Amino acid sequence: MSEQSTGSADQQDERVPAMQRLLDNPFLLLFMGVATPAALYLIWGVMELSQVPLAQ
Repeated sequence: MSEQSTGSADQQDERVPAMQRLLDNPFLLLFMGVATPAALYLIWGVMELSQVPLAQ
């Protein structure tokens, strides 16, 4: 009996790793899946616009 109670106490004291908490949250994954490509395309677009020669 005492082994089972200490096992459950160990599980309660154990912290969940940050990456597991991230992967267990579907809304955070959805946000990251939309925000990451949006940010990359925005940076890519700014880089492309900065390379366009000025009209004279």
